[in-house]
Amino acid sequence: MKSALVIALLSLATIGLPAQANEGLEAGTLVICDTQKQIERLGELFEGKPDAAISAVNVEANDPTACGMADVAYVSGKPLGTVRSKAHAFHVVPIIVVAVNTPRGLQPVNSTVYFTLVKVQEHSV
Repeated sequence: MKSALVIALLSLATIGLPAQANEGLEAGTLVICDTQKQIERLGELFEGKPDAAISAVNVEANDPTACGMADVAYVSGKPLGTVRSKAHAFHVVPIIVVAVNTPRGLQPVNSTVYFTLVKVQEHSV
């Protein structure tokens, strides 16, 4: 696992994400997409049911695996922007996935960049 973290941090330098922007290795189940454009579209369509938005983006992308739910270990980059649906706001965040959770626990994978959404709490002023 240590080597996967080193690879992830090296990958961050390679793609231009500043290492100091990362909070370290995180793990959890999240919505991920292959491209920034796909995750932005998913955020626009999200109305509380991720499966519906995921399906819609996958149909638009003509790729049944463009977006999905994944239980992974990852390193986050800095937010790239904000996207809104009718009722929600999200930061668009690049992540580097370094492991996938399987029945045998977290298994290292080749580091891959994906994109996810992080919910933004907005307050009325």
